[in-house]
Amino acid sequence: MAVSMTTENTLAINGGAPVSATGVPFMSTALSEADIAAATAVLRGGMLRQATKCAELEERMARLSGAEYALTCANGTCALQLAYGALLEPGDEVIVPAWTFIATASMIAARGCRPVFCDVRQDTFQIDVSDAERRITPRTTAIACTHLYGCPVDIDAVEKLAAGHGLKIIYDAGQAHLATYKGKGIGGFGDAVTYSFYATKNLATGEGGMVTCNDGELARTIGLLRSHGETEKYVHGMIGYNYRMNDITAAIGCSRLDRLGAQTEARRSAAARYDRVIAGIDGIEAPATTNGATPVYHLYTCKLDPSAFRCGRDEFCAALRAEGVPTAVHYPRSLSRQPAFAPFVTEHPAVADSLSERVLCLPMHADLTAEQIGVVGEAVSKVASAYRA
Repeated sequence: MAVSMTTENTLAINGGAPVSATGVPFMSTALSEADIAAATAVLRGGMLRQATKCAELEERMARLSGAEYALTCANGTCALQLAYGALLEPGDEVIVPAWTFIATASMIAARGCRPVFCDVRQDTFQIDVSDAERRITPRTTAIACTHLYGCPVDIDAVEKLAAGHGLKIIYDAGQAHLATYKGKGIGGFGDAVTYSFYATKNLATGEGGMVTCNDGELARTIGLLRSHGETEKYVHGMIGYNYRMNDITAAIGCSRLDRLGAQTEARRSAAARYDRVIAGIDGIEAPATTNGATPVYHLYTCKLDPSAFRCGRDEFCAALRAEGVPTAVHYPRSLSRQPAFAPFVTEHPAVADSLSERVLCLPMHADLTAEQIGVVGEAVSKVASAYRA
């Protein structure tokens, strides 16, 4: 689908008229009146700690994600720490993609384990299972991979690899609430799945997280780790943490969960419109989807072909911003390039490195209108034409 050019062809960053004077919102995070009322009800009731609303959120998310058990916690990073604490031992090696948010790997190191960075796929940005396999050693005990940007990984391939080498699997689904794989909720796979409810996530409570699993003993262990290892009042069977969620946070989550299904469909509809727009602009590649996966588009992440333009990604994004289209870069460097991981790195996965210079995220949220997507497409087309090599 071709995108029409604006009548003013001079880029706004060079003094021309912008495509949009008002701009397109990059995200939509406002609470509804129902969300506010749900939180207020908890405040009026006085039960501020983890209680019935946390239990409700756990039951509903378990059912919607296809998991047997769900445990709320303070945030998505705590969720990873709880999962790793229950499944890993200090000294373990864990395969983890170099292209993900830092917490997926940093909590491996915090457990006293060694993150081993593997590469990701050029098309879907998800873990490259063949590259992961070549990094397995006798010390490897697990694989941790992210359903990045809201798109599930190739779960069949990950689980086949894990089964062949006796590895545990932890899926980071912090960006993938309600995503499915071959018609099944992603909570039905792996040893544990972690979620984030940070303020910008598809299901947002401000802060908050969750771990789901399908093993009762593992759920019990995670529950103990979440609350001081306490088996009964003032009796502690293991060293644990205070990583509980509170009912105010959970009440917001339950309220927002009421409309998450409709909002997810709105994101998918927006992504389909974007796909049609981006297809008509040479040098910009729309995100690809794993075969069998149904993504939820936490982010809509495009890829720039550097040979197609006389500018780099950052200059391209600056020009879009001047046209009224904000962008974001998730992420500006791969994890193997993070100073904190220097002691663990022996090589830098090539695709992850290249993505750090090529990806850009366009506005994506459930409130995007067709008109706004048209504005984004016009701005991308205008900038692409101006910088065409």
